[in-house]
Amino acid sequence: MLVSYKWLQEYVNLNDVSAAELAEKITRSGIEVDGVVQLSEGVKDVVVGEVLDCNQHPQADKLKICKVDIGEGEPVQIICGAPNVAKGQKVPVAKAGAVLPGNFKIKRAKLRGEESNGMICSLQELGIEGKLVPKEFAEGIYVFPADAEVGSNALSLLNMDDEVLELDLTPNRADALSMIGVAYEAAAILDESVQLPEIAYESAKEKASDYISVKVEASKENPLYTAKVIKNVKIGPSPLWMQGRLMSAGIRPHNNVVDITNYILLEYGQPLHAFDYDRFGSKEVVIRMAKEGEKITTLDDTERTLTSDQLVITNGSVPVALAGVMGGADSEVSDDTTTILLESAYFTGGSIRSTSKYHGLRSEASSRYEKGVDPDRVRPAAERAAQLIAKYAGGEVLEGLVEDDQLTIEPAVVTISLEKINRVLGTGITSAEVVSIFNRLQFEVTVEEDVFTVSVPTRRGDITIEEDLIEEVARLYGYDLLPKTLPRGEATPGGLSKLQEKRRTARGFLEGAGMFQAITYSLTSEEKASLFSIEKRPPVQLAMPMSEERSRLRLSLVPQMLEAISYNVARKNNSVALYEIGSVFLNEGEGKQPEEREHIAGAVTGLWVDNAWQGEKKPVDFFVVKGILEGLFKKLGIEKDIVWQAVQMDGMHPGRTAEVLLCGEVIGFAGQVHPNLQKDLDLKDTYVFEIQAEPVFDYKLPELRYVPIPRYPSIARDIALVVDKDVNAATLESIIKDSGKKLLRDVHVFDLYEGQNMEEGKKSIAFSLTYADPERTLTDEEVTNIHEKVLAALKEKSGAELRS
Repeated sequence: MLVSYKWLQEYVNLNDVSAAELAEKITRSGIEVDGVVQLSEGVKDVVVGEVLDCNQHPQADKLKICKVDIGEGEPVQIICGAPNVAKGQKVPVAKAGAVLPGNFKIKRAKLRGEESNGMICSLQELGIEGKLVPKEFAEGIYVFPADAEVGSNALSLLNMDDEVLELDLTPNRADALSMIGVAYEAAAILDESVQLPEIAYESAKEKASDYISVKVEASKENPLYTAKVIKNVKIGPSPLWMQGRLMSAGIRPHNNVVDITNYILLEYGQPLHAFDYDRFGSKEVVIRMAKEGEKITTLDDTERTLTSDQLVITNGSVPVALAGVMGGADSEVSDDTTTILLESAYFTGGSIRSTSKYHGLRSEASSRYEKGVDPDRVRPAAERAAQLIAKYAGGEVLEGLVEDDQLTIEPAVVTISLEKINRVLGTGITSAEVVSIFNRLQFEVTVEEDVFTVSVPTRRGDITIEEDLIEEVARLYGYDLLPKTLPRGEATPGGLSKLQEKRRTARGFLEGAGMFQAITYSLTSEEKASLFSIEKRPPVQLAMPMSEERSRLRLSLVPQMLEAISYNVARKNNSVALYEIGSVFLNEGEGKQPEEREHIAGAVTGLWVDNAWQGEKKPVDFFVVKGILEGLFKKLGIEKDIVWQAVQMDGMHPGRTAEVLLCGEVIGFAGQVHPNLQKDLDLKDTYVFEIQAEPVFDYKLPELRYVPIPRYPSIARDIALVVDKDVNAATLESIIKDSGKKLLRDVHVFDLYEGQNMEEGKKSIAFSLTYADPERTLTDEEVTNIHEKVLAALKEKSGAELRS
């Protein structure tokens, strides 16, 4: 809402407060003022001039030499290129030395050999937006009315010596969508009275009811409709002061009748509409719901097809306006209009909102109806408009207001105690102070034993409950005066749950390993829903999917991870490492909600190491993703109970995939994506992993025990074992640990060989074993004995032979 400071002064005394100070006070009281704009900022020395003579420039077809009286004795010569400049006009003139917006300085100059001492201005050149300039002056200079005084301040005549407050209103404060509404607010803040405009005019002897009747068939959507008839209207420009106020409020002037309806819209917050009575088509106004498929051509010359839930104004047979949104072109006020049918009505917000949204029409009128207008201003707004039309359009207002009234809105009555006000606000406000605040708001209030019964005027439809009254007291008492207190009671220190700690640990480790977090869709297609799933169940189907590609709840995170990898690779990001900690959804059967389980997944492709300086490049392989998971398990303290074993899965490479077991239970897998699927996704070698988060995070760690640093040296022995190709390293490691556990402290794989000089169907796996005793130094004989036991166990249980 744009509020003119000068206009506001007509309703409330602002002599002791500047526009900036008022803006500060309004903001402190609860309505935010986004800014205060000085309309003439950066503009000076612009006066009213009269064009005494206007001749063609001898050296330029599009320029004219004008002799202009600017009220300073001798006329000045100004070269003007505007197509509409002519002798006898009163025009805005920027004198030599004047400054226009953008710090544009007007200097004496010669144009094609002729001297020019100033500039005849358009409204755009004075800083007014082009969309607000009256259409007849949109392509040229502005022309003042003939009674404008030569030499007077042109900015003042155009209302540009004003300041405008831009109010950022919340939807509940529809009362401040009018100048009178803002006046009530300012008066309450400043403890001043409100002076409403006086409405008085002389009615004609004829009665409006002889010319028109009103019938409302949709009383739910339109409980009150009023109409006035005004004859002998002379269409012309509205007074200059009114045009200036409309432009400062962001509305383009049209003609006196239309401008007056817009002026009342801004003044009262009540939308009005003026029909050309002679083009209306009948002597009755019927308000009804539109018939399905019915058509109307609106003021924007667009034919619109209506639906049965849209409210229309009709002449008894055909629609002439979309109620509260836009009038029809057939009954539009034009230059030859002589009789006006003036509408002022109360339409419900829901009806107007749906019509406005359906047709994509958003107007000042519809926005006010949507938020709610004051039903008590419907009739006064019509009378005020009639007064102005009679004064500025020469109209004769016929006697009476023709209406159909089925409106039963009563002012809200809210009761609240002083004790509750002070308890909620933490204040010690007295009963007299509260009564003073309600009086400043012009609410009727009675007090009995510190209990206030408040009758809220209909203009404040946002106040219906006790809390609304408390807010009114708080904001006018002053938010900055409310006492500041610290919270009382026991405070619980914040912290993370065990689950949150482990989830954060996992995220931190994966990111530290060089992976980036991804967040992917929980919805997928039917063919991808079960792919890579750890637990096989039918996927959950959505009742109303957005598309077939998003019609099922996922059972695995990997398909979406591969989509993300493919998206990156297609954009030349060839080395990608992503992880996600997200939910999968397991079908629990017909009519039951799916079970949501958290999984951890990752996908890696391209180069894992790329050191240009050392010339080192290492592509991703199975052991990269296995190493990432092993590092994660170690970080979470569960690595001792993890077992890896080869497995074949749909969508995975048959020889480069392993499942992960925790305490003997399968919790996930890791490996390479099947080459056929890689080809479909246009990917090179890509490795993925996915594990269930719940068993990993819920794993009960043994009590942490510290051991002293060994005082005695350890002895290392390396062995290279030749075994069948189907024997895996995990099996061999388990045998070594079981047979050497008395003195064996550590064992790990350090080499795998399959190639020349190796028997067909065999491979070599090398282990490093470390023996130690915390109590003493071991002898070679002791180590040799236990080492021989380990080798014997390996041969007996796996057929392993030492490699020669």
